[in-house]
Amino acid sequence: MDKLEKLLNDRFGIVFTNKAILETAFTHTSYANEHRALNISHNERLEFLGDAALQLTISRYLYKKYPDMPEGDMSKMRSTIVREESLAGFSRQCGFEHHIKLGRGEEKTGGRNRPAILGDLFEAFLGALLLDKGISAVEDFLNQVMIPQVEIGNYERVKDYKTSLQELLQVNGEVTITYQVINETGPAHDKVFEIVVLVNGEKLSRGKGKSKKLAEQEAAKNALEQLQ
Repeated sequence: MDKLEKLLNDRFGIVFTNKAILETAFTHTSYANEHRALNISHNERLEFLGDAALQLTISRYLYKKYPDMPEGDMSKMRSTIVREESLAGFSRQCGFEHHIKLGRGEEKTGGRNRPAILGDLFEAFLGALLLDKGISAVEDFLNQVMIPQVEIGNYERVKDYKTSLQELLQVNGEVTITYQVINETGPAHDKVFEIVVLVNGEKLSRGKGKSKKLAEQEAAKNALEQLQ
């Protein structure tokens, strides 16, 4: 924990008063389960709290930054900023992946680089920061880490192909759009998912990705290209 505390102080000027809550934020359920006799807390509850703080902070930023943007567009933009892959990237940007406590099994299967774990870790850290320093500290941290990426337009360029496909197909009435996993390849820590998109039960296109969400977006993108 000493290295983590030094990292936070040197890079972000953050010094936790409650060291225990910081340690909890960086403790995965797999580690806590392997050390049940020690009654160690894991970070899932902090993740819940951090998610709420993140949603509020980003929502308030978008509301002020884009005074003429409709609610629907703000929601779409926020979803791209706070999605799992984005949060995992911010965890890596901060160097958090080196400090999370994982169980032996999770460690062996590449959990330290898994987007779901790193995304949850980022939210858990925000939850701990909220409890220790308050919402202003969360905002200051996000202004250093996340907001610069939004300012340069990274998330304006992220396309929600699933929503675009739904809007295109439902112009003339309701249709049923579903996504099904048809294949998984690779080891547990580095899987590739292949997904097919079906419209009213009929196959339209396929997509591949490192997560189901990314594969769905790729399938929707391919469907749009096919239709247009």
